[in-house]
Amino acid sequence: MPYHFEDFALDGDRRELRRGNDLIAVEPQVFDLLQYLIRHRERVVSKDDLIDAIWQGRIVSDATLASRINAARNALHDSGEEQRLIRTIPRRGLRFVGTVREEAQTTETGAIASLEQPKPGLGIPARPSIAVLPFVNLSGDPEQDYFADGMVEDIITGLSRIRWLFVIARNSSFTYKGRAVDVKQVGHELGVRYVLEGSVRKVGSRVRITNQLIDAEDGSHLWAERYDRDLTDVFALQDEITISVVAAIEPNLRRAEIERVRRKRPDSLDAYDLLLRALPDVYTFMPQGAAKGLPLLDQALAIEPTYALAHGFAAWAHQTLFVRGGMGAENREKSIRHAHAAIEHGSGDAMALALAGFTIGLVEHDRGLADEAFAEALTLSASCAFVYVFGCVPVAYGGDAARAIDWCEQAMRLSPLDAMSCVPQGIIGFGNFLSGRHEQAITAGRRAVELNPGFSILHGWLAAPLARLGRLDEAKAAATRLLSLDPQFTIGRWSAAVGLAPDIIDDVTDAMRLAGLPA
Repeated sequence: MPYHFEDFALDGDRRELRRGNDLIAVEPQVFDLLQYLIRHRERVVSKDDLIDAIWQGRIVSDATLASRINAARNALHDSGEEQRLIRTIPRRGLRFVGTVREEAQTTETGAIASLEQPKPGLGIPARPSIAVLPFVNLSGDPEQDYFADGMVEDIITGLSRIRWLFVIARNSSFTYKGRAVDVKQVGHELGVRYVLEGSVRKVGSRVRITNQLIDAEDGSHLWAERYDRDLTDVFALQDEITISVVAAIEPNLRRAEIERVRRKRPDSLDAYDLLLRALPDVYTFMPQGAAKGLPLLDQALAIEPTYALAHGFAAWAHQTLFVRGGMGAENREKSIRHAHAAIEHGSGDAMALALAGFTIGLVEHDRGLADEAFAEALTLSASCAFVYVFGCVPVAYGGDAARAIDWCEQAMRLSPLDAMSCVPQGIIGFGNFLSGRHEQAITAGRRAVELNPGFSILHGWLAAPLARLGRLDEAKAAATRLLSLDPQFTIGRWSAAVGLAPDIIDDVTDAMRLAGLPA
């Protein structure tokens, strides 16, 4: 429903701000802030209200908030001195004080829409947003309603722990219980980009649970899964399905968001959009990709200096450039600095803490602080495969093979089709090598290389067990592939850079040297 004030019109559905016939360009967060103030013009809006609505509760500096308020005023040709439309109420917050006229939507014939028309929609937040609808009970057994509802509530709680995700509360999503709904209309009414729906069917002692994640803007399916289980311990089954669903949704939503942002105009990108545009390059594990992604992360941090996740990915990118791109002291220093910033600003962000722990463990060699970061991340989100993927590497390099393998298995169980599966698969090989199980190490190492043949150190992890079993031709072939990808690689520089634990360094370096890698 468009809002009219003075000679301005703000249309939440089209996400347009116009003055007369002229379209005014505003950043997404500025548009959301302005729309929120207009919708709540009957009261004073506090700083916390704005942070919850626009930034979904993420820590935001006063400078960032002030810049968005100033941008909103500038778009309306208002000012902090005049405060003609947006007024600051000292020690309380802001209020939109302009006279607003709401335009009713009309039908194609020009008649005012009747009360039977769909409810007006809410504006979609700048960050990814999701509603979890009540699962349909297909069993004909009313008792299964309790099971299905409890599982949906747990999924909502689990998704709410993902800091970058805006999740509709249970009381709103459950208003659709027992109704046949159009997912696009649900997204419109609740103001979300994604909807998760599902069903439960019980046959005897077995239960089948299906889930599908849908883009509410165009109705396309992003992910679907089916779970067939024995219905023995109801609460244990609810926990198992909840963990599996939450773990699967996170990477699928991230991929969908990256594709969405690729289609946006470059001049409309905010800090979150810039982060998403950087990820495909950073995820290559290659120095060239890290170098390409870093300018975008720097731009994101220039907009929001306290953006913990951007600090985390910048730490990883600089770590890649340090370990695999020349061992430059500047990259090491920046990697550590961004990692500590991620911890400072990311107390509620499991992904930011995982990236910080990974970098601090590998580059700063402070495995105690790294373990604290991983522990805090898992407390926030025990179903976040991302934490286990990044945690298994410094744990393995620290010599704890058993825990490293366990974390790898957790990562692959939580996200079996993850694009980063080469890392836990490779560490399973490395951990088995450390434990003297060389055949298992070779099997896992080959799988890792198949998943990502361009990730150089995977070939080193494979070369070591091959050399230990005397399969020197195969070991040297793996070493040659590593050197073709990273011509500057030497065992000494690599082991010093990642801080291999003293009790494993001799075994690892001797095996790699036997495979033909330069000392």
